[in-house]
Amino acid sequence: MSTVTHEPAESAPRSGRPRDARADRAIIDATLDLIAERGVHAFRTEDVASRAGVGKGTIYRRYPSKDDLVTAAVGALVDQEIVVPDTGSTRSDLLVLMREAVALYSGERPGRLMPKLVSAMAERPELARTIRSGFLAARRAALAEVLRRGIDRGDLRRDLDVEFALDLLGGPLFYRLLITGGPIDDRLAQNVVELMVLGLAPQ
Repeated sequence: MSTVTHEPAESAPRSGRPRDARADRAIIDATLDLIAERGVHAFRTEDVASRAGVGKGTIYRRYPSKDDLVTAAVGALVDQEIVVPDTGSTRSDLLVLMREAVALYSGERPGRLMPKLVSAMAERPELARTIRSGFLAARRAALAEVLRRGIDRGDLRRDLDVEFALDLLGGPLFYRLLITGGPIDDRLAQNVVELMVLGLAPQ
């Protein structure tokens, strides 16, 4: 059986120049680096342009305001897919997700960024929504699925307050990141998970 192919119809010419993906990436990276170094308030669009090696007009064509730029940069940082593990063990599933969180927040850029972003959240509601719906919501949803599966398996008590359990899982990590500066490492992930599994097991 033969296949007949047709030449695609000639499309109308596009107006303007296509966006340069390299410039997009350079602008986002420069913005994140400046937030990590100076905070959200203490840098200018000119600083981003200089570090990214682009003109200010290139930035303003993409982001009309600095708030738009900051929100887009944070959105790009948190835009990651989180795969919910299913190892057959609630403990192992929790440990996979906690180790991923440790790897993320112990990295140089997120570790330097988060204190600066948290301090700006109270003043910038849109930024706060981006952080909560990115950094926090996706990982909490994955952990919540593991916890509910653990309840169904009988590994965790049936009256478990899932939202409170999520706070217990994330609390030590952010306390060290934002307050004490303690190590964010595999030992932290293991200790938190062991405490959770033992403390929330059925009576």
